[in-house]
Amino acid sequence: MDRGPQLWLLFLLHLLAQAAPRSFVVDRDRDTFLLDGVPFRYVSGSLHYSRVPSQLWSDRLHKMRMSGLNAVQVYVPWNYHEPQPGVYNFQGNRDLVAFLKAASSEDLLVILRPGPYICAEWEMGGLPSWLLGKPDIVLRTSDPDFLAAVDSWFHVLLPMVHPWLYHNGGNIISVQVNSEYYTGWLDYWGGNHSTKDVKSVTDALQDILELGANVNMYMFHGGTNFGYWNGADWKKVYLPVTTSYDYDAPISEAGDPTPKLLAIRNVISKFQELPLGPLPLPSPKMKFGPVTLKLDGDLLNFLHVLCPDEPIRTHLPLTFEAVKQDYGFLLYRTRLPRNLTKPTRLWVQNNGIRDRAYVMLDGVFQGIMERDKEAALFLTGQAGSTLDVLLENMGRISFGFNVSDFKGLIQPLVLGKVVLTDWKLFPLNVDAIMDSENRVFESQKCNVKSPSGPAFYSATFQLPGPAWDTFLYLPGWTKGQVWINGFNLGRYWTKRGPQQSLYVPGPLLLPTGANNSIKLLELEHTPPRTQIQFLDRPLLNATIH
Repeated sequence: MDRGPQLWLLFLLHLLAQAAPRSFVVDRDRDTFLLDGVPFRYVSGSLHYSRVPSQLWSDRLHKMRMSGLNAVQVYVPWNYHEPQPGVYNFQGNRDLVAFLKAASSEDLLVILRPGPYICAEWEMGGLPSWLLGKPDIVLRTSDPDFLAAVDSWFHVLLPMVHPWLYHNGGNIISVQVNSEYYTGWLDYWGGNHSTKDVKSVTDALQDILELGANVNMYMFHGGTNFGYWNGADWKKVYLPVTTSYDYDAPISEAGDPTPKLLAIRNVISKFQELPLGPLPLPSPKMKFGPVTLKLDGDLLNFLHVLCPDEPIRTHLPLTFEAVKQDYGFLLYRTRLPRNLTKPTRLWVQNNGIRDRAYVMLDGVFQGIMERDKEAALFLTGQAGSTLDVLLENMGRISFGFNVSDFKGLIQPLVLGKVVLTDWKLFPLNVDAIMDSENRVFESQKCNVKSPSGPAFYSATFQLPGPAWDTFLYLPGWTKGQVWINGFNLGRYWTKRGPQQSLYVPGPLLLPTGANNSIKLLELEHTPPRTQIQFLDRPLLNATIH
C-alpha cells in the first residue's frame, strides 16, 4: 500500500496545527480564561530567578511541574539588571531569557511581573538606588524624572520579552497581574522564623480550587537574598529581611520537597491530573568541619585597596546615594576637634543613622550606633585623633508609598553639642577584593589593636566528597558578610538571629581536591576560636536576645 498520501496529510495537519493562532484571553461571559479557545485554569507558584543560582533553575522548575503546577509567576527586579543608568546585565544568574527557556522546557506557562516596582522584600522593591541620585525625585508617581527612567528601562526589557508572549509562540500568558496566595511568610532579623501550618494552607487551597478559581502560591520556592539584595519593611521601626528567603515555602530554600509540598500536591491531584513520574527526592547534603579562619587584618588596613581613588572631601557628611555608593559600606572619617577628658556623647539628630554605624577612634573599636535605637555612645580622646565611622546599608525599604530610603549619615554627627565637620568619605568596594585569585590579604601585614571591630578573616578548605549543598554555621561570630569562592553569600547576624546558618549551593563549590576559599568581614566581635562549620541541615529559628 502506498503510504505517501497519508504521510503528506499528516505533514499538512502538522503545519496547520503550527499555524493555528495561539491565544490566552478572558471569557467574561463564562468567567474563565481560554487557552487556545479552551477553558483553562492556572495553578501556579512563585519563584524568583534572582534568588536562585542559574545552575539550579531547571531543578526548581522541574519540582514545581511535578507538584502539579502548570505555571510559574516571576518578578523582574529592575535594579538587578540595570545597576547604573544605561548599563544592563542579562548574563549568568541575570539571564531572564534563559529562565523563560527553562520554564518552557518544563512545560510551565509564565505570569510575568516586570514592575518597575515589585516589593518582593527585595532591595528598594526592585527600584534602582541610583534613582535617589536626584534627592527630590518622587518615586512611583508621575514625576518626570521617574517616568523617564522607567521608560528607558522598558524600552530595553519589553522588546526582550515580546517574543515570549504566548500569542507569539512563547510561554508568557499574562503580564503584571497582582496573584498571591501565601504559603508562608518572611523573616526579619531579631524575630522568630515564620511558619504557616500545613492544614491551614491546604484547606484554603482546596476551597479556592473548588470555586473554580485560578491560584498562584507565593512563595512556592523562596530562595535566598544573596549579596546585599534583601529589602526591609517599616512597621514603626526599621525591619531588615534576613538572608534566607525560605518563606516556609513548599520547596525549601535548598530546593527540597517538604511535607507542605506533598500535602499541596495531594490537593491539586483532586482537580487535575499530575504529570507522570515521581516527585524528585531531596538533594544530598554534606557536613564537615570545623574550618579555622585566620585573621587578615582590620578593615582600616585595607582602605587603599577598598577605595583606590582619593576620598571625597566634604564639610558635612553625604549619603551613599550622593557619592554613588549603591550597596554595602561607606566609611566616614574626621578628627576630634578638641580633647575629650570626660566621656562625651556621640549622636545623630532625628534618627539619622541609616542603618548601622561601627565607630572607631584611632583604629580602636568604640561601639555601635543603630537606626531606631537610642543606645548612647560616649568617647574620650585627644584633639586630632582619627574618628572613623563605618556605615552599613542593611537594605532599603521595599514596601510603602514613595519610600526614599537614603543610606549613610543623613544627619550631621554631633559630639556633645558640637557638629562634626571636615569629613573624608571612602566608598568601599569590598566585593572587588573577594575574588579567590586576589592576593591582597596575603600582601598585608596583620596589624590588629583589639579582637573587635571590622576585620577580615579567611581560610581555604577542601570538600570531603562531591560538591553537594551545605549550610554555613558561624557559632560565636556576631555580624558580617561572607564570600565563598568570590561569591557574596550574604549577611550573617548570628547574635541577633533567627537565622543561624547560610545556605551554600553546591554549584558555588569547587570539586574534591580543589581549594575552596571563604572570606568573612566580621563587623563587631569574633569568638575566641575563629572557627566555622558546614552542616547538612539549616538552622533558621534561633533568636538570641
